[in-house]
Amino acid sequence: MKTPLETATVETPAGPFWFAAKDGALVAAGFADSAPRLLARLEARFGPLAPHEAGDPAGAVSALRRFLGGELAALESVAVDVAGTPFQRDVWTALRGIPAGSTITYAELARRVGRPRAVRAVGAANGANPVSIVVPCHRVVGKDGLRGYAGGVPRKEWLLLHEKGTPPV
Repeated sequence: MKTPLETATVETPAGPFWFAAKDGALVAAGFADSAPRLLARLEARFGPLAPHEAGDPAGAVSALRRFLGGELAALESVAVDVAGTPFQRDVWTALRGIPAGSTITYAELARRVGRPRAVRAVGAANGANPVSIVVPCHRVVGKDGLRGYAGGVPRKEWLLLHEKGTPPV
């Protein structure tokens, strides 16, 4: 039996953004070019999938539109169901505690999860985040500035500028 999966794609100034939800919770989100990778991870987690287009999976589409319209806290209420190791889930939970418009370093994130020497592991967990933007991994930067982002550094920069109220280019 295939696992039903509600999906939707939203146009954003940074490019199309894709969502997938199961049982009312977001299980994957990322820029549309990452959808094949995210779907493969979901298939490894849930087995065969039956994705179908939906209007507003887990309320994420309307929340993203509000976020893009300037309501920066709109994504905080979106329910997520992420797998991952206990350490990854700790990192992802800590990410949701970073306020919009703020950034922290990987070292600070490692301190926040109680593992100050695990900066590289925190970076790996941050990079494995399956629900980009909703779990705001883009708010973590290197001590010397922007670092990698699954959606690409220009998109990370766009998101950070949007959150700071600086008109993105």
